[in-house]
Amino acid sequence: GGQPRNVQPFSDEDASIETMSHCSGFSDPASFTEDGPEVDEEATQEDLEYKLKGFIDLTLDKSAKTRQAALESLKSAFSSKILYEFIMERRMTLTDSIERCIKKGKSDEQCAAAGLACLLCVQMGSGIESEEIFKTLGPVLKKIVCDGTASIQARQACATCLGICCFIVTDDITELYSTMECLENIFMKAYQRDRDTNGVSSTHNTVLHISALLAWILLLTICPMNEVKKKIEMHLHKLPSLLSCDDLNMRIAAGETLALLFELARETDADFFYEDMDLLTEKLRALATDGNKHRAKVDKRKQRSVFRDVLRAVEERDFPTEMVKFGPERMYIDCWVKKQTYETFKEILGSGMQYHLQSNDFLRNVFELGPPVMLDAATLKTMKISRFERHLYNSAAFKARTKARSKCRDKRADVGEFF
Repeated sequence: GGQPRNVQPFSDEDASIETMSHCSGFSDPASFTEDGPEVDEEATQEDLEYKLKGFIDLTLDKSAKTRQAALESLKSAFSSKILYEFIMERRMTLTDSIERCIKKGKSDEQCAAAGLACLLCVQMGSGIESEEIFKTLGPVLKKIVCDGTASIQARQACATCLGICCFIVTDDITELYSTMECLENIFMKAYQRDRDTNGVSSTHNTVLHISALLAWILLLTICPMNEVKKKIEMHLHKLPSLLSCDDLNMRIAAGETLALLFELARETDADFFYEDMDLLTEKLRALATDGNKHRAKVDKRKQRSVFRDVLRAVEERDFPTEMVKFGPERMYIDCWVKKQTYETFKEILGSGMQYHLQSNDFLRNVFELGPPVMLDAATLKTMKISRFERHLYNSAAFKARTKARSKCRDKRADVGEFF
C-alpha cells in the first residue's frame, strides 16, 4: 500500500456505512435510505480497513501530533463500529502502540491512548485475548495513576481506563481487589481535603478523585457480597464529608455513590440500619433544595435534580426508572447499579452507545439483553415510514403547534377570563 501518512481522519461518513462483516445482519433502521444507490459493501469494508491500518501505523510516528490524531481516529472508529475480526488480528500491535503512547507520550496523547484502550477492551469483550491486553496495560495504567508527577488529566484518564478494563476482563479476584485498592488510595485523599492545610488534596486534584471514585464504585458492583459489606463499612461514614465539597461534580459523584452503597447494603442485609441517617438525610435535603445565590442556576438545577433522586433512594428505597431506546429495542434502567454501569459505558462510547447496545455481545450480556436481534434489510425498511408520510406528519404537527401558540399569544384569548 501507499504511505499511511496521507490517510484522511476517520469521519462520520465512514461511521455511517453499515459494512461490518462481524454483524452485517443488522443495523440501525435510519441507516437504510429509500431508493438510494446500492453500496458495494466489500469494497467499502476494504477501504475502511485500509484507513484503519494506516492509523495503526501512524500511532508509531515521530510526531506527537500525528500519533494523537491517529489515536483519536481509531477511537472514533471503535466507538461507532463493531470491528471484532479486524481487531483480533491486530490486537497485539494495538496493545503495543497504546502502551508506548501511555509510557512516552505527553498528557493529551496519554489521554487518547487510555481512551482507545477502553474501547479496545469493549470491542474484544471478556475473553482470553482481553485478559492478555489487560496484563500488558494494567501495570502501566496503575503506574500513571499513582505517579504524582504525571498530569492530572492523564492520571484521570488512566484511572477511568483501569476501572473499565478491569470490569470487562478480569476473572481473577486478586487482580480485582488490587485494582480497587489502587483507586481507593487515590479518592480517599479527598476525605482529608477539609483538614488539609498543605494543599495536597487541592481543587486541582478533584477531577482525579472523582474519576477514581466512579471507577472504584463500578468495580464494587461485581464484587462478592462479603467484600461489598467490608467496603460499605469502610466508606459509608466517610463519603458524606464529600457532599460539602466546592466542586459540583464531586458532590454529585458522592451523592450517587451513597445511593448505590445503600442499595447494595439493603441487598446484602434486609435489616440494614445506618446510625447517622437523620444527619445524612438533612444534608441530602439541603442539597436537593439548594438556593444559594453564589451558585450558577444551571448548577443548582442539576444538583437539585440529582439529589432529589438520591434522597428518595436513601429514605424511601425508591429509584426513578428510565427507559433507553435503541433501534427496535427498549431497555429499562431500574436500579443504581445499572444506572452507574450504563453511564460509565455511555461516557466512553458517546454517540456509539446505541449501536453497541444493539450489536456488542459483551454489552448485551452486561445488561442482560440476550443475543443481538437479527433484522434483515427488508424488515428494517418496513419498520421505517416513507419520506412522504413523515412529511405529512411533520406538517400536521407544525400546524397544531402554530395554532396552540397563536392562541396563547393572542391577548384577546385572556380577556374573557376577567368578565
